[in-house]
Amino acid sequence: MNIGSDRVLHVVKLAEIGVEDHELPKLVEQFNRIVDYVAQLDEVPPDARVEPFLAGPAATPLREDVVNSVPLARPPAAFAPEFADGFFLVPRHGAMEEP
Repeated sequence: MNIGSDRVLHVVKLAEIGVEDHELPKLVEQFNRIVDYVAQLDEVPPDARVEPFLAGPAATPLREDVVNSVPLARPPAAFAPEFADGFFLVPRHGAMEEP
């Protein structure tokens, strides 16, 4: 199928796109390339079964799913000036003082 400039102008009018006269030949060429590509898709038999492409190996071994705590690079006590019994100790704020 060949798309002519009259059909392209019809589509341009429907889409409300402004196309200059010097741009029309390139647009006609692009429309025809699209139509040619779709025509190639029609050549594929409808009952043909093709395996989908998956990047990478066919089977990827998975690691064993074990729930463990994540080891820290530094212990929590290294993050605060004071740390006792599993808690961060911070100075009391002046607004927390009893009057």
